[in-house]
Amino acid sequence: MKILFFINGIHPGGKERRMIELMKELKIRQEAGFELVVMNTEINYPEIFDLKIKIHYLIRKTKKDLSIFRKFYKICKEYKPDIVHCWDSMTAIYAIPVCKLLNIKLINGMVVDTPVKKNISNKNWLRAQLTFPFSNIVIGNSHSGLAAYNAPPKKSLCIYNGIDLNRFINLKEPNSIRKEIFGDKINDLFIIGMVAAFEVRKDYRTLIDAAIALLSSENNVRFILIGDGTGFNEIKNMVPYSLSNKIVFLGKRSNVESIINIFDVGILLTNAKVHGEGVSNSILEYMALGKPVIASRGGGTNEVIIENENGFLIDPNKKEQLVEKIELLMKSENCKSIGQRGKEIVQEKFNLKTMANNYSNIYRKLSAERKLIV
Repeated sequence: MKILFFINGIHPGGKERRMIELMKELKIRQEAGFELVVMNTEINYPEIFDLKIKIHYLIRKTKKDLSIFRKFYKICKEYKPDIVHCWDSMTAIYAIPVCKLLNIKLINGMVVDTPVKKNISNKNWLRAQLTFPFSNIVIGNSHSGLAAYNAPPKKSLCIYNGIDLNRFINLKEPNSIRKEIFGDKINDLFIIGMVAAFEVRKDYRTLIDAAIALLSSENNVRFILIGDGTGFNEIKNMVPYSLSNKIVFLGKRSNVESIINIFDVGILLTNAKVHGEGVSNSILEYMALGKPVIASRGGGTNEVIIENENGFLIDPNKKEQLVEKIELLMKSENCKSIGQRGKEIVQEKFNLKTMANNYSNIYRKLSAERKLIV
């Protein structure tokens, strides 16, 4: 069984990490051979090179570079995959003609969010409508995403993200992380953190407003913001200088797991006007480390957060609700037990083995179907 993975780029994101974790697991199992086609030379997860697989760089010279079809055809002709697994909408567009010509099964894995705009002004929604009819199976990481994209039910499947729990062992000692970020005063701090891109689809503004409000009355609260993006400086400038040592911007970090480990609460706020979440890796990482979660209601987040069990859902852009839930967790004796329940849910439902098993079943099924025809 041979699989050709096809992705736009190895950017710092959830689907990219998910693909790499899946490839690692497939490599261990030795049940499939695979190669990778990537349309960008930027590699933000260098561990991909440890897999020792062939990587084809298919770089567009222009946005409408038609030579990509020919180059991708040549790769498929030489490698002869049973399955092409696309991870985004653009790669699905390029893969369809080649897969049809060479009778290769196509997995369309572009459904990783829950679109707000469901019309041709949303290029991903438009590409979904163009590519779904020609895909053998459509895989999304949330039921809400599949429904929002109008994925055909008979050939659609939800496979939730799987977290490699080995990432969360042998972390750096928590007190050393606290001292690194906050200096010597580390006792009795209640730390709230958010890991997300500083882009319009994430709602850091509400978090900053809530942080300023809380810090007016709670001296031992601290906020850690991890990530980078086009809105980084604009959001950072919202913080008064007097609070700059209490609302800390760490930028992009490689040791994210060790930093999340010192959180008391993990936050993920979404700008619901422009974006709907699929299943967020940030939320799963908080849960894997036993942290209660507060997140914006909507999309795939509703499939992960069980109200009052492993965290809380709040309405988008509601500073008051965020403050209320943070204060509730600060005063609650159940804060750690809520976090522990989240850890259990990840182990039960969102672990890497389960995700890999689900993908492996699909690969075997499609490969067998292809061999019957060929």
